[in-house]
Amino acid sequence: MVRAGDGAIDLPAPGAAAERVAPARPRHFTCEHVGHTFAGERGHVVALADVSLAVNVNEFVCIVGPSGCGKSTLLRIIAGLQEPTAGRVLFEGEDTSHRVRGGLVVQEHGTFPWMSVVDNVAFGLKLEGVARRERRARAMAYLERVGLVAFADHYPHELSVGMRQRLGIGRAMVFDAPLLLMDEPFGALDAQTRRRMQNELLGIWAVDRRTVVFVTHDIDEAVLLGDRVVVMSGRPGRILADIPIPFARPRDLRRDAAEARAIIEDVWRLLEPPGEIAP
Repeated sequence: MVRAGDGAIDLPAPGAAAERVAPARPRHFTCEHVGHTFAGERGHVVALADVSLAVNVNEFVCIVGPSGCGKSTLLRIIAGLQEPTAGRVLFEGEDTSHRVRGGLVVQEHGTFPWMSVVDNVAFGLKLEGVARRERRARAMAYLERVGLVAFADHYPHELSVGMRQRLGIGRAMVFDAPLLLMDEPFGALDAQTRRRMQNELLGIWAVDRRTVVFVTHDIDEAVLLGDRVVVMSGRPGRILADIPIPFARPRDLRRDAAEARAIIEDVWRLLEPPGEIAP
């Protein structure tokens, strides 16, 4: 079921038919009428307007929308790295303003080239005052999860692009935060590497089962990865629709081609400017 224009925070979770008899998962966080306006020398820019969204514990939610619609701003607000100018974000029903609330993975890897792979992953733990032996042990555990333990003492320039992206994922996960926020993490990858990274991310998530909010411009990627696809409008960003994805994992969009294509075309229709034809 798709509900448009009201934030869709009361939508049934993915697999709604099965969850009529299964206990509903608890809410992880809720955005309540979130808005954000940037003030500049040339005037104010409204990036987000009245965004309401609820995400359940352990859910994988993908957000798609046109460039400049405020997706990254919303992600930073959820992460606690930026304060909204309107509305609020509640975690488990509590206002946790001024607190970093999750690990953030962005398209730009942002590694420190003079540090080894393991020291890059452990850097945030060092800032928190974790002892060297403990932070190395924790970093190595996550390097094992992302398949980089053999490269722990290498340097970022010795890694492939895909491996550096896995390094970014490991660095975000090492904090053991239950929320992982990903902003176009695979956008710079070639198609083959991107598909491999999608599969690796789902493999990590299947074991770790954190809540994931994943921003992407690739609608096929959103349908492949997400329990739900949240569609945002152009600036100011608003939620146009919240679409549950009914396919079980592991997914093969070729196997479910007809239903997947219908969802993908629905999203394109929501995103296309008036008068244009969706691909």
